[in-house]
Amino acid sequence: MGNAKLKKDDTLLVVIDFQEKIIPAMHGSEKAIDAAVKLLKGFGILGLPYIATQQYTKGLGETLQKVREAADGFTYIEKSAFSLLAQPEAASALKEAGRKSLVLIGAEAHVCVLQSAIDLAENGYDVHVAVDGIASREKFSKKTAIKQMLFAGIIVETAESVLFKLLENDSRSDTFKAISKLVK
Repeated sequence: MGNAKLKKDDTLLVVIDFQEKIIPAMHGSEKAIDAAVKLLKGFGILGLPYIATQQYTKGLGETLQKVREAADGFTYIEKSAFSLLAQPEAASALKEAGRKSLVLIGAEAHVCVLQSAIDLAENGYDVHVAVDGIASREKFSKKTAIKQMLFAGIIVETAESVLFKLLENDSRSDTFKAISKLVK
């Protein structure tokens, strides 16, 4: 079981395949897009890093413009593997980031997100999945993926919960006010 706490100095957001040709086909895609935007903007407010991936960009398109615009200086890692750790460039970026707690969002919940989450947890990362920020074509596939994640000891929570954990109990700061405004 991973550590349920999140610390600002040890957390990285991982945005998996929020691409133009797949996200619109997902069940609940608008909710997932909203959560991605909140998390990327929140991580920006908190001064925290992210990495983003795109699966076979030539066929599946770019990351959605709304998601790209929410990120500070958007960049991505091209991938062809389902799991981040099976893609050398992504595995290297995670290692270079030097952070143990990872917050995952993206698509599809039962393929790339699930395989990445399990591989990362098995390799010593504390994996958190913001369930409102993941999507699958079928509602059943997402629900099944969440059950598998829980069984594997992955922390399942919401985007808002992630952001408030990262405030580390500081409700009097300007950062708190900015995050509160963002989630409303």
